[in-house]
Amino acid sequence: MGDGQKLLKQAAMQIGAGGSAGFVEVCIMHPLDLVKTRFQIQSSKVHVAGDPNYYTGVFDCMKKMYHSEGFFAFWKGVVPPILVETPKRAVKFFTFEQYKRFFLFGSPTPTPLTFSLAGLGAGVTEAILVNPFEVVKVSLQANRSNLKEVPSTWAVTKKIINTQGLGFRGLNKGVTATIGRNGVFNMVYFGFYHSVKGYLPEYEDPTQEFFRKVGIGFVSGTLASCINIPFDVAKSRIQGPQPVPGEIKYRSTLGSLLIVYKEEGWRALYKGLVPKVMRLGPGGAIMLVVYDYVHNYLVLKFPDN
Repeated sequence: MGDGQKLLKQAAMQIGAGGSAGFVEVCIMHPLDLVKTRFQIQSSKVHVAGDPNYYTGVFDCMKKMYHSEGFFAFWKGVVPPILVETPKRAVKFFTFEQYKRFFLFGSPTPTPLTFSLAGLGAGVTEAILVNPFEVVKVSLQANRSNLKEVPSTWAVTKKIINTQGLGFRGLNKGVTATIGRNGVFNMVYFGFYHSVKGYLPEYEDPTQEFFRKVGIGFVSGTLASCINIPFDVAKSRIQGPQPVPGEIKYRSTLGSLLIVYKEEGWRALYKGLVPKVMRLGPGGAIMLVVYDYVHNYLVLKFPDN
């Protein structure tokens, strides 16, 4: 097999493993992503006692959603991430592997800096590709109607394009916040996971090795979520419904962060942290473990001749 064919085969396996990891993760963890978004678009200044649309905690949100919107409402907005998640994660893991080559800086093997910079590059690339899907997803997640009354993904997409266009006020609004969120997350996520995994010895026992990877992946996802969440809050405010219809309050990433800080305090920059960690802690572990196992399976199934 020639070098070109080997590279294509490696790319196909990386894309296949990354896509599988993303699909599994989003199907399992999407309800917590929805809860996170509901918290992030909720202003602390607007709180009416007994309001069914105001949430005081993760379980309060789930309870109120279940009673007013139905069980399957927890998967509102799941179609855009399902459509994009397989190629999104495939792109992330594939570009991460490619960026590693550029950030060796003369070292024969990848260093923690290599993993972090490659993760940053992969996150930025991923963010640019998926931002339009994020805009549609947030719009669907912000809709508090009963599931039967919620417009379809295609209807929401058409409405955004017809009323706001394709640019930075329409289907690509909040792209800088998405770049900040995904870039910082993946920088920490990949940097921590691969660095720590290299330092901790592998187990010969498959069960112990599985839990070793799960544990490192869980800490990686949790740490990355805690660091990047202010960008996530800014993204939700920009892409979600504005406080006053017809008036754009949240425009830029830094501007949105300043508005939230001045009006609601620094704690508001960490809104949705609990459901985010609940999702991306185990979700991060799921993705990395599924990727490792699927990739290893493909390598054994299709060895180089």
